[in-house]
Amino acid sequence: MAAPTGRLIRRDDGVYVVLDRIFHASIEEVWSYLSRSPRLASWVGEFTGSPATGALRFRLNGDDAAWEDVSVLECEAPHRFAADIGRAGDSWRVYWHVVQSGGHTTLTFGRRLGVLTDSSEGARWDYYLDRLVAVHDRTALPRWEEYVPAMSRYYQMLATLPLQERGTRQNTAPAAGQG
Repeated sequence: MAAPTGRLIRRDDGVYVVLDRIFHASIEEVWSYLSRSPRLASWVGEFTGSPATGALRFRLNGDDAAWEDVSVLECEAPHRFAADIGRAGDSWRVYWHVVQSGGHTTLTFGRRLGVLTDSSEGARWDYYLDRLVAVHDRTALPRWEEYVPAMSRYYQMLATLPLQERGTRQNTAPAAGQG
């Protein structure tokens, strides 16, 4: 069974579930799994449109997944990306930072939580990021059943702890559009 890896971090625009993955690959290779639709589709979903113009649409993998509008807030390839996905007022914000050091590349992914007690978001993104690692490493894809409800208790507990016990850090990364 997979172990939960998320933590909560408070940023200027809300509380995020944040997860890291480390790759034995170049930063450019890892970035390609985040920015090229065929590679993105192999682990999480697909996009259409032009990132250069900001006219993008995205949908998660799945038969019933709907296309969502994407508002790119920041894109500094191959290091940083932030976007709102969905209709205004009902969108979900994501960001990722990619850093290469010592022959390894670290991906830090964040998903802003609309409701702090939504324990499914942490498990969902543990699952998707483990799929990314499996696709990259050419290993077996994880099964959804290994994540929910197995990780729900961890993420529920994390959301109910007082802030000082959550391991949250203030502003570990600038909000989109900031330095």
